Amino acid sequence: MDAMKLITHDATAHRLSWRGACDAILAGHRRPRAEIGDTFLGPSDATLLSRAAYIPDLGYGVKSVSVVAGNAARGLPTVQGAMLVFAPGDGALSAVIESRLVTEFKTAADSVLGAELLARPDSRTLLVVGAGTVARSLVRAYSAIFPGLERIAVWARDADKARAFAEPFRDEGLPVEPAPDLAAAAAEADIVSTATMTRTPILRGDWIRPGTHVDLIGAFKADMREADDALIAGGRLFVDSRETTLHHIGELMIPLASGALREADVRADLYDLAAGAEGRTSPRDITVFKNGGGAHLDLMIAGYIASVA
Repeated sequence: MDAMKLITHDATAHRLSWRGACDAILAGHRRPRAEIGDTFLGPSDATLLSRAAYIPDLGYGVKSVSVVAGNAARGLPTVQGAMLVFAPGDGALSAVIESRLVTEFKTAADSVLGAELLARPDSRTLLVVGAGTVARSLVRAYSAIFPGLERIAVWARDADKARAFAEPFRDEGLPVEPAPDLAAAAAEADIVSTATMTRTPILRGDWIRPGTHVDLIGAFKADMREADDALIAGGRLFVDSRETTLHHIGELMIPLASGALREADVRADLYDLAAGAEGRTSPRDITVFKNGGGAHLDLMIAGYIASVA
């Protein structure tokens, strides 16, 4: 039996690539559909989230993290935890991976793969809504997979935070700049990627011009959403997984309950797209992708991480 690997973020992140992460997720979606199960425990502002998955030939994985909103004010990480990976054959514990390494590469790669399949190839302007940890990963991931980007705008409720966020990227030569007005920035973007903790819509459909790709990440619970009904119902809607989004995340649950959206309006998920399902049909399509971040994605990325570590 191979020795169990203990894999930390700081010792391993520099060995990974965004191309490798996206390829791992695409390859994972060409395997049989995963078995998954999630549990949420605790209050809405301090939740223990555990996500488990099984994929034939990849094995089993369980990622458990605490999500404590008040930690930011304490100078502590909002999300903390670890992932256990078990071998497919004998079920042996093969790796323990620091959760932030898995989540960092899983979350952004999921979204950027969705954009690679759905956004216009000639996209030049990216708007990132939010200025936290996920937003930093998005800037790097989109820059790697869309090297033709000429401008990356970042908007946050706190304008000073957006300015501070952009400065280190400019020092690295990436074209990142703060956006003072969200509506104006959204109207100019080819790709809009939202990574916020809002519980009410922050992005409006009437701001989005034809041809734009919208990447929705932040909402992960039943009472959370980032896009309004006009955007969710008005574009060509895709998800990373029907199973982890339709009846679990407010982004879709709320408009489904009100009648603004039907399940049939979700045109495909990543399994369908990996098998050749139709995505964008015209340069003028507005494509909307909901990143649900399920446990199957964690397992796909964990397999990639373990192969490199």
